[in-house]
Amino acid sequence: MEREDNMYKYNPKSSVAEEFIHDGEILDTIAFGEKNKNNRELIESILEKAKERKGLNHREAFLLVSCEEEDLNEKIFALAKEIKMHIYGNRIVLFAPLYLSNYCINSCVYCPYHVKNKHIARKKLTMEEIRQETIALQDMGHKRLALESGEHPIETPIEYILEAIETIYSVHHKNGEIRRVNVNIAATTVEEYRMLKEAGIGTYILFQETYNKKSYEALHPAGPKSNYAYHTEAMDRAMEGGIDDVGIGVLFGLNNYKYDFVGLLLHGEHLEAKYGVGPHTISVPRVRPADDIDPEDFTNALQDDVFEKLIAVIRIAAPYVGMIMSTRESQEMRERALEIGISQVSGASKTSVGGYADSEDLEFDPKKSEQFDVNDTRTLDEVIRWLLSLGHLPSFCTACYRNGRTGDRFMAMAKSGEISNLCQPNAIMTLQEFFNDYASEETKIIGKKVTEEELEFIQREDIKDYTIKSLKKIDEGLRDFNL
Repeated sequence: MEREDNMYKYNPKSSVAEEFIHDGEILDTIAFGEKNKNNRELIESILEKAKERKGLNHREAFLLVSCEEEDLNEKIFALAKEIKMHIYGNRIVLFAPLYLSNYCINSCVYCPYHVKNKHIARKKLTMEEIRQETIALQDMGHKRLALESGEHPIETPIEYILEAIETIYSVHHKNGEIRRVNVNIAATTVEEYRMLKEAGIGTYILFQETYNKKSYEALHPAGPKSNYAYHTEAMDRAMEGGIDDVGIGVLFGLNNYKYDFVGLLLHGEHLEAKYGVGPHTISVPRVRPADDIDPEDFTNALQDDVFEKLIAVIRIAAPYVGMIMSTRESQEMRERALEIGISQVSGASKTSVGGYADSEDLEFDPKKSEQFDVNDTRTLDEVIRWLLSLGHLPSFCTACYRNGRTGDRFMAMAKSGEISNLCQPNAIMTLQEFFNDYASEETKIIGKKVTEEELEFIQREDIKDYTIKSLKKIDEGLRDFNL
């Protein structure tokens, strides 16, 4: 790997992409890891530091990724499990993506929405269709969505996205409602990020795909997304626009995973250094098959064992970040990942425009508009029952956003441990809503037992009393109790 010749100096507080994602720093970090991958004394000292649950810097974390000592690798996975359980307990947050449009003017070579794909079915949802999609998602039991859309200034301008958000929040079908809309749209301006904030979004999510500038430019040969700096600096503009909860990620398999792993942590360190709060979430997608896209075309495919280790080390390096895994991955992989770091999963996901509702558009087949193939195709009820059977506590909680616990306020409560006094009861109450409104009888039977057990883990008697009273009110037909 050759270091690119550039004039930039590594500076985590800079807002210049090439300075906080510094090529030389990444290559030096990789060299450091390769040189010390069998340095037991150094690796053990890093593991001791990590036990304090205050995180690791990118060099320390990459050394753990590089470690080849079998017994030390076992300690890495064990520590990841310990940190995950200490901070998040057995809670797993559920969400679903909602695709608004697949019109796009970019030329991303790994995405079937690219502008040169002339045979994919193109669709933009109307507001009525968005209502129907929202109702379908509510009728499954979902409370939290992630909006997805291709980039197209005419078909999907910011006004369209804002109207879609307003429409989603306005829909209340039976006992259902979407309480939090996260947004994953293309990099935009400070002014438009401010509009999204005012619209009441949760987290703004944007994947870097790869942090290697040369690879990035080759993967994005045309369109607005081809501008590496503008895309990489998007989170800075989002912060300036008042969005203090952002989610980052790379698409593993596009580029050398070592480079992108270090870049991912550098991005988080930059946000922490400049704005006082790191990313709210980190996503770990891998390249999947899709219309006219074959993962075999990418030579950096990430093997399962390496992928699992990256997840474990991210959990150790960034203890308080929410880690997201989608239905790109199989049930088996998600099951392993939940133990070592993942805290949020999608359920019953559709990656097509109009994939949830029974569309009246006879000329459009949603299955022909998928962004990628889904590996885990179970219903939400099946996913909930699966999580319960594994000892996890499924959660539909959205309380923090609606009660102003975002950004540094959330992180302060997370680092002090105070947030767990709220997360546990909120998870129990939202899960009880699911049991009463949407669950199968089989899931209800398992759920009742789990609820009784989980109540005992609430430490404060006043909060436990509030939770018990709220559960009774939920059984009486009332909804949306939270702390």
